[in-house]
Amino acid sequence: MKNIIVIGASTSSTSINKRLANYTASLLKNVELTKIDIHALTELPVFSEDHEKKEPTPEAVIELNKLFKETDGFIISHAEHNGSFSAGYKNAIDWVSRQEGKIFNNKPVMIMATSNGARGGSSVLNHAETIYPHRGAIISGVFSLPSYSENFKEGKIINEDLNKDLLAQLAIFEAAIK
Repeated sequence: MKNIIVIGASTSSTSINKRLANYTASLLKNVELTKIDIHALTELPVFSEDHEKKEPTPEAVIELNKLFKETDGFIISHAEHNGSFSAGYKNAIDWVSRQEGKIFNNKPVMIMATSNGARGGSSVLNHAETIYPHRGAIISGVFSLPSYSENFKEGKIINEDLNKDLLAQLAIFEAAIK
């Protein structure tokens, strides 16, 4: 059975991106899901070379790196903060990247974003599509959900066209993890 890491890349305990990531992952069959809560990683010190030289790597980072190595793929839905990753997610990724560099270990990564705006986090998706391949990601599906509050209700996407788009992107991801 394949193991998939699911990340709502937001520090919010009520993250709409966490809801989208979990919904998307729930559509997969015959997989084991490992859900990473970025909110739980906000206690990591802010990454700096000075801190890295003085203190051992935090245990949470070592465990996260181990999980990243063992997984068969990733589903990540990004909160957009000023056009880029949320600070908590970026900090966790910075720490993991110091372990071996290619944090995604040449595995399939489905990237997504949502927001209550009409662009649905498209800037952070563009950023992820540019950066992730340099970190060992095989981009396998890209999805943006605009106007979250209008299009996601009762735990699912209610707009038929958007849901079809999600399913098409998820099919790309499923083919990549086989």
